[in-house]
Amino acid sequence: MKTKKPHLLGVPLEYQLDQAGEQSPPTALEKELMRLILKGLGDPAIGVTLWDGEPLSPTQKGPTMVVRERAALWRLLTHPTLHFGDDYSTGRIEIEGGLLAFLGRAYDAFYSRPKSVVALQRIADAYRRVRGNPLDQARDNIHHHYDIGNDFYRLWLDEDMVYTCAYFAPGVETLEAAQEAKMEHVCRKLRLTRGETVVEAGCGWGSLARYMARHYGVKVRAFNISHEQIAYARDRAKAEGLDGLVEYVEDDYRNISRNISRNIGRDRYDVFVSVGMLEHVGVKHYRELGAIINNTLKPDGRGLIHTIGQNQPIGTNAWVYQRIFPGGYTPTLREMMDIFEPYDLSVLDVENLRLHYARTLEHWQQRFENQLDTVRAMYDESFVRAWRLYLVGSIVNFTGGYLQLFQVLFSRPRANTLPVTRDDIYRRDDDESV
Repeated sequence: MKTKKPHLLGVPLEYQLDQAGEQSPPTALEKELMRLILKGLGDPAIGVTLWDGEPLSPTQKGPTMVVRERAALWRLLTHPTLHFGDDYSTGRIEIEGGLLAFLGRAYDAFYSRPKSVVALQRIADAYRRVRGNPLDQARDNIHHHYDIGNDFYRLWLDEDMVYTCAYFAPGVETLEAAQEAKMEHVCRKLRLTRGETVVEAGCGWGSLARYMARHYGVKVRAFNISHEQIAYARDRAKAEGLDGLVEYVEDDYRNISRNISRNIGRDRYDVFVSVGMLEHVGVKHYRELGAIINNTLKPDGRGLIHTIGQNQPIGTNAWVYQRIFPGGYTPTLREMMDIFEPYDLSVLDVENLRLHYARTLEHWQQRFENQLDTVRAMYDESFVRAWRLYLVGSIVNFTGGYLQLFQVLFSRPRANTLPVTRDDIYRRDDDESV
């Protein structure tokens, strides 16, 4: 057995290619088990070739999954949604005919399975949703994904290191312009006014906080528990002369209300904003988040939550959950209402930017592919393959409509000063006709 160190995503040591001689051909039982696996996944329109090089079906067409080792087949039998990702990452499974086409067909079949099969999956997923993302584990979960290293993300994100859905407004083509357009879109929805105070829950590398301060003259207090991201954000704010308007706090969002007394000049905030953080909160903690917002906002305050979501309450893919985003869950709109309803917060506007995220991911994936040699030298081939699977799989999920991107604007119930139409949000600076 050739052993290698486990790569950064934590795939166990046993997921290494076995170099110890020839394997015996697949048995009739193993071929039948492979057919059962495919049936359980919804009979996707894909081909399968086992380690003897023979197609499972002589008439198979389209993208093909090549199972290179017997052990990989048996792992697929026990937990296909977890072990496919692990064995693809380590090369025990190969895809011929294009990963994007393969995953598109696989997801189409998976999400079209009989309701009885889906019901069983939801029971299995319930534990993850109920457990949520407890405070004592949240930091480890964030570290697993976001503290991989700023140098890695710098290779394929935009210049401002924005790791959330961009907004491809009319005429916007580049990733840099689209990310700036997203930040402007958020600011316009919030109708920010110079001198207001903003609290941000989960600020990433701090780009939105700096944008709000620079272009709208607001004071921002931004919370994040990723040490690397906070260090980067503080350095950028200082270099740009914004450290007097922006304060980055290395702390969990659950401690925002405890810091009210230390607020930058006001007892409470005018605005609450969270972009790309709710996916890490967990449904169990939504009422707690609502209480924090309620305790944080002024009597006429307002806010916006930007999050990946879905139409049905289905648990996160097991491989993504364990290897990429531990603790992650994407809510339905109905589940999100647990944030707002108990505290009489009024939902003013809901926008779905699903296809904008698909396009964002296409930019990320292309940039990632352009940096393969560098990424491979920084980590290893398994890491490269895992992140390719994650990015391409995400593209398929958004283009196929299995994932959504919700922006939810809300306010206190009697905040009557906001415009009654969307005209100001979409008006271009050079357009005086609106």
